[in-house]
Amino acid sequence: MADQALSPSHPLKAIERERRNRLYVRVWLYIVLVVLLALFLVGGATRLTGSGLSITEWKPIHGVIPPIGEAQWQEELEKYRQIPQYQQINKGMSLEEFKVIFWWEWAHRVLARGVGILVALPLAFFWVTGRLERHLKPKLVGLLALGGLQGFIGWWMVASGLSERVSVSQYRLATHLVLACLIFTATMLIARGLAPHTAGPAPERTRRLAGWMVVLVLIQIYLGALVAGLHAGMTFNTWPLMDGRVWPDQLLLLEPMWRNFFENPKTVQFVHRLGAYVIFAAALWHAIVTWRQAPGSTHAYRAIVLFGLVTLQAVIGIVTLLTVVQLHPAITHHALAIILLGFAAAHWRGTKGSYPLPTAIRT
Repeated sequence: MADQALSPSHPLKAIERERRNRLYVRVWLYIVLVVLLALFLVGGATRLTGSGLSITEWKPIHGVIPPIGEAQWQEELEKYRQIPQYQQINKGMSLEEFKVIFWWEWAHRVLARGVGILVALPLAFFWVTGRLERHLKPKLVGLLALGGLQGFIGWWMVASGLSERVSVSQYRLATHLVLACLIFTATMLIARGLAPHTAGPAPERTRRLAGWMVVLVLIQIYLGALVAGLHAGMTFNTWPLMDGRVWPDQLLLLEPMWRNFFENPKTVQFVHRLGAYVIFAAALWHAIVTWRQAPGSTHAYRAIVLFGLVTLQAVIGIVTLLTVVQLHPAITHHALAIILLGFAAAHWRGTKGSYPLPTAIRT
């Protein structure tokens, strides 16, 4: 029977329609991922250029409009002059120098608002037009809610550097970055769950190892945020030795002991180094196991690519350290961390296969 003769309620027609809807939603989510990556890059540059405290107020709506005219720019600079970062680090900064750091932070905030719109409007359209499967609705609403929460977390982070500190709290910076990574990971998992996977699910061991790779990368990004928050990469700039030793001393100077893992720059950097070694070993083991269980499969090739990305990220991390966190290697290290996380999440979802079609359509 010709396809055109099938009624709209025919199972084949329903399957075709559902696959088309999945394609539309998937393309939308991929666009969201690209914009999120841009947001990560601008956020990283904002951090590395010390621009994050240049806007001292949180105006979700009015804040989209930048200063217009000399008087408004002077007003913004005067607000910045009231905080410790200006008084202790940037005292005497000219208006032109202030504009440089202002534009970084403004771009970061505007991009964040743009992502919210990019998620909310298409979500409403797909929902109203019946293009969303039932199980997708709570997932996508959850993404939108996390995005709103991220806006509050971002201001909570900035507020920590406006009164007593010259930079934001490393605890709040790490929270902000990890929540952003969770949003990025969840978006990738949903998008890849909607994609066709001809290879089928991978063996259970491969799926489990792939899931642990996502967890390890997330933990390593958290550790990296602590390093950034404490400016720990600006010291002990040698590798493979640290402070001239394989296992440096004075790692547990602070009391109580747990504070060293969050507030001692030497300890935080050392733990971040150890995390890189653990991920390298885990990625290598995952690639070996996957190739043995499913040689020549898509899963095996992706595991090898994942190991390659981990290796590249380790090399860039070493270069960033040796160059004392110069802007270009540092922002590359930051960007590749997000790309690595996204690929690890896509690989994990790929080992599990696509979301099953709704029962009513399959039957």
